[in-house]
Amino acid sequence: MTSYLWRKYADYVYTKWERTILWDMIDPYRRPKSFTPLVTIYICAFYTGVVGAAITEQLHKEKYWETHPGESVPLMKPMFYRGPWRVMRGDVPPFIKNE
Repeated sequence: MTSYLWRKYADYVYTKWERTILWDMIDPYRRPKSFTPLVTIYICAFYTGVVGAAITEQLHKEKYWETHPGESVPLMKPMFYRGPWRVMRGDVPPFIKNE
């Protein structure tokens, strides 16, 4: 049994080495990998974000109009941005209105 296992292991190692040599010779002649799947995923992610933002803003407007019917809706505060935000208390500051 032991000699059988050693023979199988030796065959495995030898054929593994053969395969490595073969693929190393073929590798320079292969076509380069395509960027199409990656570009497709990026485009889908972008448009998913655009549609998600539009839906979120529409829901914000409808929620505001339930309590304030007919009024203009103030700008929605950014959800994932924690940095300085130039719109104060939902109103555009006067120095921006003049521009």
